[in-house]
Amino acid sequence: MDFSYTPEQDAFRAEIRAWLEKNSNECFGKGGVGGSTASLLDVRDDERWNQLREYHRRLNRAGYAALHWPKEWGGEGAGVIEQSIYQDEVLRLGLPLYGCNQLALDRIGPTIALMGNEAQRKRYLPKMLTGEEIWCQGYSEPNAGSDLAGLQTRAVIEGDSFVVNGQKVWTSLAHRADWQVLLVRTDPAAPKHKGISYLLVDMHSPGITVRPLVQITGESGFNEVFYDNVRVPKENLVGELNQGWQVSIATLMYERVSGGTRHPVERTINELVELARTVNFEGAPAREHPYVRQRIAQFASEARCLRLSRYRSLSAQLRGRVPGPESSFGKLFATELNLRVAMFADELLGAYGALEDGIGAIDHGKWAHRTLAARGLTIAAGSSEIQHNIIGERVLKLPKG
Repeated sequence: MDFSYTPEQDAFRAEIRAWLEKNSNECFGKGGVGGSTASLLDVRDDERWNQLREYHRRLNRAGYAALHWPKEWGGEGAGVIEQSIYQDEVLRLGLPLYGCNQLALDRIGPTIALMGNEAQRKRYLPKMLTGEEIWCQGYSEPNAGSDLAGLQTRAVIEGDSFVVNGQKVWTSLAHRADWQVLLVRTDPAAPKHKGISYLLVDMHSPGITVRPLVQITGESGFNEVFYDNVRVPKENLVGELNQGWQVSIATLMYERVSGGTRHPVERTINELVELARTVNFEGAPAREHPYVRQRIAQFASEARCLRLSRYRSLSAQLRGRVPGPESSFGKLFATELNLRVAMFADELLGAYGALEDGIGAIDHGKWAHRTLAARGLTIAAGSSEIQHNIIGERVLKLPKG
């Protein structure tokens, strides 16, 4: 396969790079958006949230908010290489891929477009693109995380509505969201993976309570969401009644594709290289230590493999298919690599890595923050253990243990 770029693709990269640098500086300042990928969803600070929304509006006006969406959905229908170039440049700067509406554009919108009806597509997709309506995802529950099919939030049909009662947890952006995709059990007598339905819920409905969850990093982008007799119109059902598991899997596949592309691992590795140039390790400059050099070289090789592997999932989406279980490769590899890089930086810094300010502080403690945040990313969208099972059973066709 020829990985060289055509003159047109090189020109597209230059255009994207110039636009991103100019607009990110204008929206976020020269320091950039900052923080980890996880912290992009924290945004409890109103000023920062308004910066993200303005950046999103600019992305949409420029046609970059949804390069990966087909034109009939309002996107640009960009090719695989153009999508990869955009992702490379966004991750190089540590910016959010989809502005302030990541969950809508990378997984919820494509699910509605493929599995919803025409009225739902016309109603919801345009406002996802503009950022007028922010979306979140109601999947996990206190006793149904990686075992999502164990969910117990109930929805009972009364007249023209579903009446929902229950609780969701680890719901990113619920505190900012206008809408939510919600998995509910509509037939409690059905087998575990049956009797589940996929609803579109207005987060401003009476009976919905959102409470923040403070993480080990001190951020609170996740939330608990409680439902007390929440009424949802029947026309907000996506797909068939009691067949929501199939719809939910489509959303998860898109999410896992995103999980392999939204982590700026190469940027983090480049920062690790700069760190090795400024600190000592075992009494010598870290950049000269063979162990340090070998580890960084290994990380760089793995990051390049990760970038090349994106083409497989992007190709599937470009052909209009829902991403398959191969998307688990990217999600698993990206989050585990991100964790290894962060933990090695802590090893390199030793006790100094925990200092935020004062004598001996390095980069205001950002490497310790990254280590604390990185573990959670290996759990979100299906834990690493779940991804190993999916790859073993559905891709490699290994017998179940």
